[in-house]
Amino acid sequence: MEAVAKLNNCPTSPRKMRLVVDLIRGQRVEKALYILKYTNKEAAIRVEKLLLSAIKNWESKNEGQRPEESELYVKTISVDGGRQLKRLRPAPQGRGYRIRKRSNHVTVVVDSSKNLVEAQTN
Repeated sequence: MEAVAKLNNCPTSPRKMRLVVDLIRGQRVEKALYILKYTNKEAAIRVEKLLLSAIKNWESKNEGQRPEESELYVKTISVDGGRQLKRLRPAPQGRGYRIRKRSNHVTVVVDSSKNLVEAQTN
């Protein structure tokens, strides 16, 4: 049984967020949390909270099972562009430089690898 967690309108550019997300795609949950804890990026803090939320969602769906025994892993994680705040910065000679403050949406799907093994044997 998989669990999903979403983070919408996170005020970080999608490119910076993808650098962090690519580190944990396909990893076991315990290893992914260690990677995020020791990654020296601001986006890692937000992704770590989101991953913990996905684990809690999985626990609420699968009562009586422990995540450590079920061998949870990050099945899919994706970063999509969110809305942009557009601003103008004054520039010389009456011009204005456009500033685009980007945001993103992150979606995490966590699943048990035991379910994957059972599905492959059937």
